[in-house]
Amino acid sequence: MKQYGVKVVQEYPHSTDAYTQGLFFHNGTLYETTGQYGASSIRTVALETGEPLVKKKLSRKYFGEGSVVLGEDLYILTWTNKVAFRYHAATLEYKSTVAYPREGWGLTTDGHQLIASDGSATLYFMDANLNVQRRLKVSLNGRPLRNLNELEWIDGKIWANVYLTDTIVIINPSSGVVEAVVDCRGLLPAKLRSAQTDVLNGIAQDADGRIYLTGKLWPKLYQIELVKK
Repeated sequence: MKQYGVKVVQEYPHSTDAYTQGLFFHNGTLYETTGQYGASSIRTVALETGEPLVKKKLSRKYFGEGSVVLGEDLYILTWTNKVAFRYHAATLEYKSTVAYPREGWGLTTDGHQLIASDGSATLYFMDANLNVQRRLKVSLNGRPLRNLNELEWIDGKIWANVYLTDTIVIINPSSGVVEAVVDCRGLLPAKLRSAQTDVLNGIAQDADGRIYLTGKLWPKLYQIELVKK
């Protein structure tokens, strides 16, 4: 199994009111969903400033989670509300609410299916109607790896934040085996942390292959490169 650290290539501002749950690029635009009851939102973000370009709040009763675009629809999971939402990806206009039987955590796509996590060691491959087509058990050194959170499809692999850690794992989407571990300790320096700063969470890759990481209520978003250990 490969072991990596991270090297910061560039840093950008990130809104400290953004409890990051979902992070991805689509058609050159950075999208972000944020969580917390009363503060959950979907937004498009100006990379250079960290400021929202368009921001739509979810109702106070919903805790927003992972998000991604598939086709013309933007999907947003909720944590324990047992629903997911569809929005128009281009306009962020609400389209529909869909029943969702599990906890919502992370969400990504391979371009054909939606891939979701629920905090367990299982990833769920779903069609556009959120019907499960396949379940994938994720393992690290032969043992189930739980707390899989925010997801990103990168170069044919699934990257996943491991909740409450500074670790990202790179998962084989066929076998579920963790093929690499990325150690992100120290990515956000201690001098930039406050009492409100929360955990690493947020992985995005742009159309040119650049990879970006951030965290919940972090003041920075980082473009990074992997460094072999």
